[in-house]
Amino acid sequence: MVALTLEQARALHLAAQGLLQPPVKSATPASLRACVSRMALLQIDTIHVVARSPYLVLFSRLGAYPPTWLDDALATGKLFETWAHEACFAPMGDLLLHRSYNRQARQHWGLTSARKTHTQQREHLDKLLDHIRQNGAVKSSDFERKDDRASAWWGWKDEKRWLEALFAYGELMVARRERFQRVYDLAERVAPQLASVPAGEMAHETVRQQFIERSVAALGVTQARWINDYFRMKPRLKDADLDALVDQACLLRVDVEGWAAPGYVHASQAGLLKMAVAGKLEPTYTTVLSPFDPVVWDRERAATLFDFDYRLECYTPEPKRVYGYFVLPILCRGQLIGRLDAKAHRAQGVFEVKSLFAQPGLVWSDAQVQAVSRAIGQCALWHGTPEVKLSQTHSTKLAVPMRRALKTVMMESIQT
Repeated sequence: MVALTLEQARALHLAAQGLLQPPVKSATPASLRACVSRMALLQIDTIHVVARSPYLVLFSRLGAYPPTWLDDALATGKLFETWAHEACFAPMGDLLLHRSYNRQARQHWGLTSARKTHTQQREHLDKLLDHIRQNGAVKSSDFERKDDRASAWWGWKDEKRWLEALFAYGELMVARRERFQRVYDLAERVAPQLASVPAGEMAHETVRQQFIERSVAALGVTQARWINDYFRMKPRLKDADLDALVDQACLLRVDVEGWAAPGYVHASQAGLLKMAVAGKLEPTYTTVLSPFDPVVWDRERAATLFDFDYRLECYTPEPKRVYGYFVLPILCRGQLIGRLDAKAHRAQGVFEVKSLFAQPGLVWSDAQVQAVSRAIGQCALWHGTPEVKLSQTHSTKLAVPMRRALKTVMMESIQT
């Protein structure tokens, strides 16, 4: 098998994810769509202490861009929303794959609740569909709660629960978002191409193989045990499960330094693999990542590839948090070297770094301090918060040089 050092495997992974080197051109709507296609999924989350996660994931790869471009891609049918890794945007070309898998095999609370609602409250769902068919797309806020009784789904009112059940089952799709609220419409209106697919579903094994291949291509290099998490398939894969794809030359088995199990590279990434082996994938990019970035979706994978133990803490009770509420991993030239807990005070124009942490045992070089300061500054400017406030560092050696570097970076940005 082809042999990779851990550093080469890491570079291959970042190259596949679009995080190896800084963007060479200004972002365009087309490059945004290409970015989502490269990742295959863009996870949605509503927390907005900084930019909501899908916008931040794109910023990490594209640099500054108008967030409305993502909204436009959804509204014009270039992307669609689906349950996948979690709630995600996905390329419209993958619509049938996701619809088929969600109806046949996906195990998720949203789909489980939707199936129960379809069984128990079909009359209400049909009435709501008729209302949309006659009156057009709707938002949950178009309907008033009729009483103070909380429903089983996160305290949602009945109409919200019915809309989500119809969305999960594929009868409704998200036509667009308004102030990040879902606007639901009939699936055949949002995706007229569905009318040309008589069966409406693909064979389960076909979908499963497609998701496996898309996962491996998006990850660059991966162990078998990490593949299922990307699209949240079950069960977890073993090496034997991939033998047929290796025999067909869809996947390439590789040996990675320090891994007890083989790695896998998709055939479409053979060029990147060749460059990685030759040492021609040089990581030069520094940026901050969303807590919901694919690079840190799988805790085991992030620990194995980057020696970076990352756990999402925004849903953890505050007394149990180690690093903070919305902690952004810091990618610096091929390594995850730290993390910061951030908040954008948009009205005041302040980007607050509430806490800054270097990786345990790691002392940042002057070059790393400068690179991270520039990355934070660029993120702050994109947020429309040109003042950066560094409240606390958890290394006495970082406080002074980081504040000095941030001050210089922001002054230079104002001057230019």
